[in-house]
Amino acid sequence: MDFHFSPRRFSACIIFCLCLTISTSITRADGSQKLYIVYLGEKKHEDAALVTASHHDMLSAILGSKQEALASITYSYKHGFSGFAAMLTDDQAQDLADLPEVISVIPNQHHELMTTRSWDFLGMNLNHKPASKLLQRSKYGEDVIIGIVDTGIWPESRSFSDNGYGPIPSRWKGVCQLGQAWEGTNCNRKIIGARYYAAGVDKAYQEKNYMSARDINGHGTHTASIAAGTVVEGVSLHGLGVGVARGGAPQARLAVYKVGWDTTDPTITVQASSAAVLAAFDDAIHDGVDILSLSLGVDENSFGALHAVQKGITVVYAAGNSGPRPQVIFNTAPWVITVAASKIDRSFPTAITLGNNQTLVGQSLYYMLKNESTSRFKPLVHGGSCSPEALNSTIINGKVVLCIAEKFGPAADMISDAITNIKSGGASGFIFALYTIDVLLSTDDCKGMACIIVDNAIGFQATTYIGSESLPIVKIEPARSITGKQVPGPKVAFFSSRGPSTKYPTVLKPDIAAPGVNILAAKGDAYVFNSGTSMSAPHVAGVVALLKAVHPHWSHAALKSAIVTTALTKDEYGNPMLAEALPRKVADPFDYGGGNINPDAAADPGLVYDIDPMDYNKFFACKIQKYGICNITTTLPAYHLNLPSISIPELRHPIKVRRAVTNVGKVDAVYQSDIQSPLGVKIKVEPPTLVFSVAKKVHTFKVSITPLWKVQGDYTFGSLTWHNEHHSVRIPIAVRITIQDFYADVA
Repeated sequence: MDFHFSPRRFSACIIFCLCLTISTSITRADGSQKLYIVYLGEKKHEDAALVTASHHDMLSAILGSKQEALASITYSYKHGFSGFAAMLTDDQAQDLADLPEVISVIPNQHHELMTTRSWDFLGMNLNHKPASKLLQRSKYGEDVIIGIVDTGIWPESRSFSDNGYGPIPSRWKGVCQLGQAWEGTNCNRKIIGARYYAAGVDKAYQEKNYMSARDINGHGTHTASIAAGTVVEGVSLHGLGVGVARGGAPQARLAVYKVGWDTTDPTITVQASSAAVLAAFDDAIHDGVDILSLSLGVDENSFGALHAVQKGITVVYAAGNSGPRPQVIFNTAPWVITVAASKIDRSFPTAITLGNNQTLVGQSLYYMLKNESTSRFKPLVHGGSCSPEALNSTIINGKVVLCIAEKFGPAADMISDAITNIKSGGASGFIFALYTIDVLLSTDDCKGMACIIVDNAIGFQATTYIGSESLPIVKIEPARSITGKQVPGPKVAFFSSRGPSTKYPTVLKPDIAAPGVNILAAKGDAYVFNSGTSMSAPHVAGVVALLKAVHPHWSHAALKSAIVTTALTKDEYGNPMLAEALPRKVADPFDYGGGNINPDAAADPGLVYDIDPMDYNKFFACKIQKYGICNITTTLPAYHLNLPSISIPELRHPIKVRRAVTNVGKVDAVYQSDIQSPLGVKIKVEPPTLVFSVAKKVHTFKVSITPLWKVQGDYTFGSLTWHNEHHSVRIPIAVRITIQDFYADVA
C-alpha cells in the first residue's frame, strides 16, 4: 500500500522523519484499525479549539459522521503544530493521505527508553569550595521549567520536596491531570504540572501501570531527579556512593509528561508511542516549559522537536545505548542536543583475598547483609563459562565460583545468565572475568550475594591459584566507594551510541557527552544506580536550565553552542579523553561530539554560533516517497548550517564552509584562530583574526577544506579554535575523503 503526500514547499511541511521498515505499510486485508499519525504542518488558527474542530471535520468527511470521528481520534495536536492521531483502517488512512491539505499519514510506532557524585565531578560544587559560579549566578536554576518526557514520576520522593519554593511562575499554563493514585496534592511548587498519555496503550499493559502520571517503572523518576532534584543529604545504596543527591538545577520546576508504560513483554520492558510523544510536545509548547528532556529513542519525532525549538524550547535527547558500534546513534536532527554517556571519577573496588594471601581487586556493588558481621574464607571453584553445561558436574553449593567469559558477546547477558545459574546451584557468589567493560549494574540482581567483576588478567591470576591448590579458598570484602583523581575520568561509556549519523552525515553527532554510568538518583522512595544515555540527557537538561537562568535571552542554538565549544577533551592530568571500546581508544567527535560537558565554562563561552530557528527550513525538506514516510532530505548541504561543528562526509574537491560567531563576552575582544587539520586534509580560515567591538558583534568567516589525497578513505578528525587570553572556543571537525559515491566500507 502506498500513501501519498501533498507536494508543497517545506515552509508548510516542516519535518517529519520516521525510522520505519517497509512492513509497516502492508495492507491489512481484514480492515481492522490501528493507530495512525496525521500531520498537517503549521496550524491555521491560534484558537486551539478551532484547530481541533478542523481535525474533527476532516475525519468526519472520511469516516461519515462526527460521532465516528470523535470515537476514532486519540490525540489532537493543536498548540505547536496541526495534526492528530486516530484509529483508522488502512483504506481510511489512504483516503486521508490523498487529501491535498494532508502532509503525511504514518502508522504509529513504539520506542524504547534509552546523583551523588556526578555534579561535583562536573565542577558544580554545592557546599564545598570552590563553589560553582554558575550555580550561584543562576540561583540554582530558580523558576526555570524542565519538562520530563518519560515514564512519569514518584511525587513522594524526597528529591521532589517543594520546601522553600516560592509561587509557581505566572507564565505556567499547564495542568495537574488527576488519575489513579494521583491527586491534586501530588503536584506542588516543585512538580508544577503532570500529564499522562494512555491512548493507544494495550489494555494488558494498562493493568500493569498507574493510569496517571505516577511512575511504576522508576525511569522517569530517576531522570527527573538528575535534572532538577532538590538537595537530599546522606543518600547511598547500602553505603555505596554516599553523599548528597541533587539535580543539576535543584531550584528548577518540573513538568511531567508520561508517555512510557511498563509492558508484559520481557523483551520490551517499556513502551512509548510516537503519537503520545507528539502529544507531549504539543502540550509542552502550550504549557510554557523552557526545556524538554527525552531519554527515548524517537528519531521520527523530529518535526515535533523542531516546532518546540522554533517556539524557544531547548530539546535534549539521549544518543542511545547501542555502542561501541559506529553509525548507531539516535536522535540526530541538528535542532536538538544529542547526548552521549561518559564515566565519572568514581569506582567501587572490592578486595578479593586468595588462600595464599594474594589480594586481587575487582569491582562490585557487594554489601554485607544485616546478619553478617565479618568476611570469611569460602571454598573457591572454577565454573568455566558458568553455563548450565559447564556447571553440570561441579558442586557449587555454598562456594564462590570463578566464571570466565569464553566467548565474545553481550557482557550484560553473560553475567545475567551466570547469576541465574549459580543461584540455582546454591553458590554464595561469583567472580566473573571478561574483557574490559563497565557492566557493574548487571550484578544488581545479586542482592547481597558477592558478585564481583574482574578483567581477564585478574581472572588468569585466580585460575592459576585454583590450579595450584587442592582446596582453594577466597575471602571477599564489601565494596568501597572511591572518588577523585585516583580514578581517571572522564571516559566515554562502552554502551554509548557512536556516530556518524546515517540519516544526516553532514551533521556531526553526538553533540556532547555527560555522565551516564552508575548514577545514583531517585526511584520510588529510595535511591538506586542506573546507567545509560538516559541518565546523560537530564544532566545536560539541568545544565541548560542553569544557563537559561543566567542568559534568559539566549537562543537554543546559542545555548547548544556554549555547551559544545567549551567542552573538555582531556582528563584532569591533561591526557586525551578515552572511549571504552574493543579495545579502548582515544575518543573522537563521533564518541563525544565537542567533548565532556563543562558547565561553568559554558556560562561564559566568549563566542557562540547562533542560528535563527527558521533557518533549519532552508536546509531540510520532506521527501515525497513510497510507504507514507516523510523522510528528511537536505536541500542544501547541512555543513553550511551555522552549527558548532563541521562534518564533511564526501570530500573530493576543495570546498568552502561559512560560519558566523557572535560575541557574548567582553565587548572589545580579539580572537586568533588555531587549526588542527584532520589527517589528509588542509584547512585554512579567512580571516585568521576576528576583532569585536561595540559596532561589530558578529563576524563571518570562511573555512577552506582541501583534500591532500585521492583515496576512498575513512573519517579523520580535527578542530578549529578561536582563542584569546580569556576564552577558547573550539568546534570539532570530521572529514572523509572519497572518490566514489555510496561505497560500502565493509571489506
